[in-house]
Amino acid sequence: MSRGKPPAGLREMARVAREARERAHAPYSKFKVGAALRSSAGEIVTGCNVENASYGLTLCAERVAVFKAVSEGILAFDAVAVVADSPRLAPPCGPCRQILWEFCGDVWVHLEDLKGHRRTLRMRDLLPYPFDDRNL
Repeated sequence: MSRGKPPAGLREMARVAREARERAHAPYSKFKVGAALRSSAGEIVTGCNVENASYGLTLCAERVAVFKAVSEGILAFDAVAVVADSPRLAPPCGPCRQILWEFCGDVWVHLEDLKGHRRTLRMRDLLPYPFDDRNL
């Protein structure tokens, strides 16, 4: 993938991620997040965060989207959009960055909040020194 211009359709992906966010199960933190992961063929797979009382077993929206896609046999991706309502744009957490890198590679990551602030960058900018199969 080139470093150049982000692909088209990221705003539409953010709209879909915003809808997924509404399905989040976040009774403890009240921090709802939605993700939309786009396959190289253009298929969109969504995810939302799903909390539980132990917190440690909670899954983030990004990982839910990746695991749903992989479970359906979708293995090539070009972008992910993440939408949250927070004081600043909410990038994927550390574990999500690792999963995104391993399953999606250097995809475009589009971040938006509910006020319309947005930023698009590459996974390599979020995880500049990834741990992957090259380390094994």
